[in-house]
Amino acid sequence: MNDIGNSPSARDIESIIHPYTNLDVHRTKGPMIIDRGKGVMVWDDEGNEYIEGMAGLWCASFGFGEEALIDAAVEQMRKLPFYHQFGHKSSMPSIELAEKLLAIAPKGMSKVFFANSGSEANDSQVKLQWYVNNALGRPEKKKILSRIKGYHGVTIASASLTGLPANHAEFDLPIANIGHVDMAYPYRGMEPGETEEEYSTRLAELLEQRILEEGPETVAAFIAEPVCGAGGVLVPPAGYFPKIQAVLKKYDIMMIADEVICGFGRTGNMWGCETYDIEPDSVSCAKQLSSAYLPISGVMVNDRIHDAMIEQSKKIGTFAHGFTYSAHPVCAAVAVRTLELMEERRILEHVREVMPVMQRRLRKLGDHPLVGDVRGVGLVGAVELVADKATKRAFDPKKMVGANCSEFAVRHGLITRAMTDSLGFCPPLVITEAEINEMFDRFEKALDDTEHWVTKEGLRQAA
Repeated sequence: MNDIGNSPSARDIESIIHPYTNLDVHRTKGPMIIDRGKGVMVWDDEGNEYIEGMAGLWCASFGFGEEALIDAAVEQMRKLPFYHQFGHKSSMPSIELAEKLLAIAPKGMSKVFFANSGSEANDSQVKLQWYVNNALGRPEKKKILSRIKGYHGVTIASASLTGLPANHAEFDLPIANIGHVDMAYPYRGMEPGETEEEYSTRLAELLEQRILEEGPETVAAFIAEPVCGAGGVLVPPAGYFPKIQAVLKKYDIMMIADEVICGFGRTGNMWGCETYDIEPDSVSCAKQLSSAYLPISGVMVNDRIHDAMIEQSKKIGTFAHGFTYSAHPVCAAVAVRTLELMEERRILEHVREVMPVMQRRLRKLGDHPLVGDVRGVGLVGAVELVADKATKRAFDPKKMVGANCSEFAVRHGLITRAMTDSLGFCPPLVITEAEINEMFDRFEKALDDTEHWVTKEGLRQAA
């Protein structure tokens, strides 16, 4: 038996495959081991304190150590630690959660199907589109259009929807019937002199052109995040979604809203759909649904989709889709309590009170010599680092400027996330004004360190 040493880091290296990690580098670098958390703060196993500027992975809306959610889990564990939804079975937490979700859902949502992650929810969205269009007598209408740089998960189907190269490379993705169109990315996509409305019109025209190329009778749905998260926190330009949906309605193409990151208050409204005038046929939600304390996700659908599901189920004899842990009673109980806390503690009102502070501090970063673009809404945002602000020239990706800036931030007690050379911010919704200011004070120090390193290494030179 190999001697793996006694340190937690050595044991991790010898035993765990880490997602979204350079596995070769990990063998020498090892993990950052987070030991405990409270509020917006976490501590590593050496006692170092950090502001969790990403709420983990865009998800821990109530921060860490929320006793009300812990109590909900413990109480349900004692009462009914597991049950399933197969064959007409149910549990009270799942019924209560479904009712609460539909009561606050975007207009038109009628029923909810539960899964365990955003990836599973979006994977289910693909299957439902194929299933429903067969029921509607349109077996050729199966293609789903997503967007370049969009993020929708990592299963075979949901990773195909994702529009990031690393999610496709060497995995033999995307699969058939999944295509990608241009992302709404004003900083990189707008032409000189073009207004946001004009840019939105052009993107809608490009979408229509793609639909006509594919054949409208073959395109079933279009999926989009209200604000693109992992692709760099890309905020849509003015008028974007209404113009996109006008095209979709023209060709009877369904709108799938991926609210996995934006849902439950992130943009200053309960849903990103409200913030950006999206009228979805179905909605994926996860992450903040339970403040990420336990894994749970949902797919909400309108009557048109649900009626077709009923017809297919009647014909086949069952709806042959679902998961062992769909609406797991403990996860559902925590999600119910999360939604209750949002109302009891007036979380939306709090977000609206503090989000101007975050957006103001974010915009201030635009004056830094490294920052080419700042963008955000509500309590989510990003800065994009560039080699040349005047020309928007990016750094050589191999220099990993964004990743190094993230490392400098860690040294100053801040956890953020590098998406190539865009640094993201998505703190717990319970963050205070003082904590927002401290978060950006720490990040400004990291930016200055990065600027010093970039200058010293001569990284602004064009390749």
